[in-house]
Amino acid sequence: MGFGVTAGVKSREARCAPDPLLWPRLVVVGLATFASINGLSGCKRSVSNTPVGPAIEIHAPLGLPPVPIPADNPPTADTIALGRMLFYDKRLSRDNSIACSSCHKPELDFSDHVPVALGVSGKVGVRNAPTIENAAYLPFQFWDGRASSLELQAASPISNPTEMDQPHEVSVAKLAKVPGYAEMFRKAFGTSDVTIERVEKAIASFERTVLVGDSAFDRYQYGGLKTALTPDQVRGLEVFKDPHRGNCAACHSIGPDSALFTDGKFHNTGEGVSEDGIITDMGRYHETKVQTDTGAFMTPTLRNIANTAPYMHDGKLKTLQDVVDFYAGEGNSNPFLDREMKSIALTGQDRRDLVEFMKSLSGSLPPNVGPPENGAGSTSK
Repeated sequence: MGFGVTAGVKSREARCAPDPLLWPRLVVVGLATFASINGLSGCKRSVSNTPVGPAIEIHAPLGLPPVPIPADNPPTADTIALGRMLFYDKRLSRDNSIACSSCHKPELDFSDHVPVALGVSGKVGVRNAPTIENAAYLPFQFWDGRASSLELQAASPISNPTEMDQPHEVSVAKLAKVPGYAEMFRKAFGTSDVTIERVEKAIASFERTVLVGDSAFDRYQYGGLKTALTPDQVRGLEVFKDPHRGNCAACHSIGPDSALFTDGKFHNTGEGVSEDGIITDMGRYHETKVQTDTGAFMTPTLRNIANTAPYMHDGKLKTLQDVVDFYAGEGNSNPFLDREMKSIALTGQDRRDLVEFMKSLSGSLPPNVGPPENGAGSTSK
C-alpha cells in the first residue's frame, strides 16, 4: 500500500501553504479572509489518531505468549469497544450487505466454512478467509503477507472491489452520519472525528482480543495435566513433532512455554499447483517479486483447526484427513517446493492419531467478541 503524491497533484501541505502572491492582498483583507480562502481549498485541520484513556492489558490464555502491542496503538476499553462495533457493521460495505464478520463469523471460529471469500453482490474471491483468532501474533497478515500489521489489514477488505467494495472516504462519511459513533470516537480518540486511520486502529485493537488457547493440548503441555489428552492424541503429538514422521512442527511451531502453531513464515507446499506443474497462484511473490517466494503462503495457525474447514489458501482440502494425506504425499512437486516438504513415513494409525491430536487444539473464545447487543453499529441500514 503506497501513499506517494501523484504527479501533477499537490500534497496537502502544498495546497494548504499560502501563495506568496497573495501576501499583499492578505495584508489588506486580514487573516480572516485568508482563513476563508484556506477553507475553500479543501484544507482540513489535522486530528490525532492516537487513542486516549488508560491502556489496558490483554491477557493471553494458557499456551499463548504475551500479546505484542504497537507503540502507537495501545488498547483501551473504548478503542476495543469501537472496533467491535465496526467489525460487525455492514455499513462498511458498498451496499450495506456485509461486514468484516461476514467472512469471519464468531460462531465458526471467525472463519466462514466456504472455500474462498464471498464479497458484495456475491463476488467470488480467490483465497480462503483465514481465521482472525490469534492473528495478533502474526508478523504479516493475509496469505501473501501484503499487510505488515493488523492496522494495515483492517481497512484493506473495505476498499477491495471483490470484498466490501467501498472507498475509504465513503466509509468515513457514512460512519460520521450514524448516531452514536461520534461519542464512541470521542471516547476512543479524544474528538468525534472519523478517519480511516482511527477505524483501522479500533478494529485492530478489537482483533487483538480474539485469542484462543487453554485447549486440551495446552493443559497437557503447559499446565501439567497429563490426563488432558487421550492416548490417540498423545501419540499424534509425537508424530507431529517427529521430523521423520509428521515433521509438522517444522512450520507449525511448538515452544517451551507457548505454542502459536505457526512460524509466521511463507512456504510453498505444492498446494495450488496443477497436475501439469503450473502454479495457479503466485502467493508471496506478488508482494516481494522474489523468485523463491513463488507459490509460497503464510503458515496458518492450527488453533481451533478442527472447526475452520475447508483448508489451504484456496480451500480445496475439505477435511483434516485430506490435509494429512496431502502432506504424506509430499505435496505437489514444483521448482519452488519448500525444502521442509520431504518424504515422511506415516502409517494409517499415524494419520488417524495426527487428526485426533489436531482436535485437541480447540479452545474457547473469550467473552465480548461476538456481535454487540446494541449501539452505533447495531443496524445495517
